[in-house]
Amino acid sequence: MTSEWREDRIGSALRGENPTVLRRLRAGFAAIGDVQFLPGYSVLLVDDPQVERLSELPRTKRLAFLSDMDVLGEAVERACRRLDPAFRRVNLEILGNTDGFLHAHVWPRFDWEPADLVRMPVWLHPHENWQDAQHALAPRHDPLREEIARELDRMTGRG
Repeated sequence: MTSEWREDRIGSALRGENPTVLRRLRAGFAAIGDVQFLPGYSVLLVDDPQVERLSELPRTKRLAFLSDMDVLGEAVERACRRLDPAFRRVNLEILGNTDGFLHAHVWPRFDWEPADLVRMPVWLHPHENWQDAQHALAPRHDPLREEIARELDRMTGRG
């Protein structure tokens, strides 16, 4: 997988060139995360690369984005619950501290996480998890991608 799309995640999604995109939703793109140390990690990307904050969206689009976040969160929850009996819950976050575009993180959480981290924010997991090649999105994640996409289709009336 080439990484050019990483420089313009939203533009590449709009052009159909972002390989992480699972589905187009009403106000953005559901995408699987680049890293999968928590299998099923996904991101909702707003569909306008100029939008940096939720408050910049008109009210109807803002509500659509939040609704899309809810749909993606539930799709990840359903898929992860089905695929891993140790699934606990999903954490939803809109942070905006690093990337200069509106996006939401959908983090599945599991009972097999280290005991000192399972009840803490994902960001306290070791920094290496974001860098280690063993956690990088790869073809072995295709069944998980397909399961989340199927759930998105069911929930949005496409399936």
